[in-house]
Amino acid sequence: MLTQIHVYIKGDVIGVGFRAWTKIQAKIVKVNGWVRNVYDKPDIFGNSGGVEALIQGEKENVEKMAEVLKEGPSVARVDDVEIFIQEPKEILEAFEIRK
Repeated sequence: MLTQIHVYIKGDVIGVGFRAWTKIQAKIVKVNGWVRNVYDKPDIFGNSGGVEALIQGEKENVEKMAEVLKEGPSVARVDDVEIFIQEPKEILEAFEIRK
């Protein structure tokens, strides 16, 4: 069954290769979706911004990806991850880095 989560990742996650690392992890874990840096949502991320992602796939793979994102790459510092379960509105066929 297709599962989808929308994720907000907070901490020192911009300028450290977090998006590229996330794309690699998505391929390993076998999920689709997208990831992007966000600077215009201070109510969510504070003044320094954060990373937003949409993850889609089989439930166990999506859950694994959520755990991977909580760890982050060794060069990043993940302070908090907010996860929102959503009904998929479209089926995504790949994982991409968005601007």
